[in-house]
Amino acid sequence: METGLINMNLPDKKVDYKQLNSLALAYIGDAVYDVFIRHYLLQNGKTRPHRLHREATRFVSAKAQSGVLKKMIEENFLNEEEMNVMKRGRNAKSGTIPKNTDVLTYRHSTAFEAVIGWVYLANEHNRLTEIIDEAINKIETGGVGTA
Repeated sequence: METGLINMNLPDKKVDYKQLNSLALAYIGDAVYDVFIRHYLLQNGKTRPHRLHREATRFVSAKAQSGVLKKMIEENFLNEEEMNVMKRGRNAKSGTIPKNTDVLTYRHSTAFEAVIGWVYLANEHNRLTEIIDEAINKIETGGVGTA
């Protein structure tokens, strides 16, 4: 189920990602994860627009991302640095109230996106692919709840 690195311009070192706040990391992480998921779905023959949206939602919903993160924590999948980023992301106050989920699920989802953003901005291509492949695998095999 390898997603493979999508051909896109990866960040250069002009952005000091270590200085970005957790919500900025989650912002870029959300976009990166979404592109990988869309690519994965197209690669697997899902091309009807309505079906694409429904399938993508299985992977990118707050509930799915929260479930993936919890499993990764349980299985010690994240390294120490990623765990630190995850904790910062989980504890970040966004100032918005989630519409379709509870606050705890939303915070875990934000933490997952922050980790994706961190790894992406660190140019750790192989690790980014590992994390996203693991997320896809957990969702596809029913290892986590989805929306």
